[in-house]
Amino acid sequence: MRVLITVAGIALVSACSSGTHINVSDADARIYVNGEYVGTGDAYYHDRRPSFTKQDVTLRKEGCAAQSYVMRRSERPDLGAIVSAYYLAVPILWVAQYKDHHTYEFDCPQAPAD
Repeated sequence: MRVLITVAGIALVSACSSGTHINVSDADARIYVNGEYVGTGDAYYHDRRPSFTKQDVTLRKEGCAAQSYVMRRSERPDLGAIVSAYYLAVPILWVAQYKDHHTYEFDCPQAPAD
């Protein structure tokens, strides 16, 4: 019984979190997720948001127009959360994860002149 509780607890804690590696074709492009800076050219993003939420990914570089993308936490199933949901009915909100990798092309269109 103790082993079952331990396994269920580990599954519950790990089921809530999901992360993804974000790679941009331009190594100097700054990466923002929901307005928060996460890295330049290559970054790792993770969160504990529920499944089917969306994150706004914005790429910026000096002298270039910003480019925006949407990343959704519904790209692959989370088997740990599904099993935990079956036994505990708690992490049902976290049954999906991000893909392991997201790659974005960054073109450098000139920013509009002020």
